[in-house]
Amino acid sequence: MAKKKKRNLRKKLFIKNRLVILNEDTFEEIFSFRLTLMNVFVTFTLGGIFLILVTTFIIAFTPLREFIPGYSSSELKKNATKLAIKSDSLETALKKNEAYIKGVQKVLKGELEYAKFNKDSILADADVPTDLNMKASEEEIKLREDVAKTEKESGESESKTKKNKGDKK
Repeated sequence: MAKKKKRNLRKKLFIKNRLVILNEDTFEEIFSFRLTLMNVFVTFTLGGIFLILVTTFIIAFTPLREFIPGYSSSELKKNATKLAIKSDSLETALKKNEAYIKGVQKVLKGELEYAKFNKDSILADADVPTDLNMKASEEEIKLREDVAKTEKESGESESKTKKNKGDKK
């Protein structure tokens, strides 16, 4: 029973039909096509996929994407990046100025001797990051050992070649 339905469906898909466009007044044939149901299905499927792809590319690669909620303009992104960089540099400049002012206040209050006061040392103190882990990891230690071994081996081979060249002269 199922095989008969599949065969009937296949036959219906591949039965050739003719699509004719006629002039209604004169019944003159203007256009005609020989079609199967499968050809129509494939044509509409490919047309739909093509339409979806073209629409996606138009939206993705043109300024139309700015009208979709969630997308921002490229100019806005550039401005935000520039402002973030400016704010970072202003924060560091502010920290340096605050450190300098604190140093000057110490000098004025007499808490610090004038000879010890140096602007560069204050600015250097402001630039020091607080949370630095300077310990080498196990992987780094292994890498250092491997590099040392290869350097040692290459150094031994170079000294042997120099001795051999010296003997020939």
